[in-house]
Amino acid sequence: MPRRSYDQYCAAARALDVVGDRWTLLIVRELLAGARRYTDLHADLPGVSTDMLATRLKGMERDGIAVRRRLPAPASVYVYELTERGRGLLPVLRALGEWGAPELAERRPTDAVRAHWLALPLSRQLEALGEPGAVEVRVDEGVFHVRVGGEPVHPAHPAYPVYGDGEYPDGEPDARLTLEAEVCAEVARGALGLVEAARSGRVAVTGEGALAKSLRGGTS
Repeated sequence: MPRRSYDQYCAAARALDVVGDRWTLLIVRELLAGARRYTDLHADLPGVSTDMLATRLKGMERDGIAVRRRLPAPASVYVYELTERGRGLLPVLRALGEWGAPELAERRPTDAVRAHWLALPLSRQLEALGEPGAVEVRVDEGVFHVRVGGEPVHPAHPAYPVYGDGEYPDGEPDARLTLEAEVCAEVARGALGLVEAARSGRVAVTGEGALAKSLRGGTS
């Protein structure tokens, strides 16, 4: 299927030619986690049809945003991952999420939710602390991981965990955070900052890494 174009000599219009179709930016959101299988993408994009997902992925390959490759044995499965150009959409998604945060005032009965969708607003706030490392986040919907100062966002997935068996390559995470549903909602819609929540005791922070100490206000 040929790509539709706005036919406007404008950088914003050209960008929308590439990523303005329905579902494309949400696929990018999922692939910011790293390589994902097609089945994992479909599971974490409720509402997308298999045909639509396949079409969008082919378009993203065509436009140099994503690539499909086969993992070496023993996995030997095909995965999709972002190219460098695709990863450059991280600040776009962060800005879009920040702009749209006020729309999260009330969760609708039909709204799907995944734990790792909180990773984008959290990663921005964690990076502002200036300490690199790995953070494990526990919320009611599950567990995900955020890598700060390296790959931007790493949600864990039970069928295709980022770190093999769920182990961190360098041992324990630098910080573990536990957020209750109410706190998640406030952070997601921008009504509560992560540091403010941690230092007021509304987010449980454990760990001895620099990130954990910074979240706790420099205390041990």
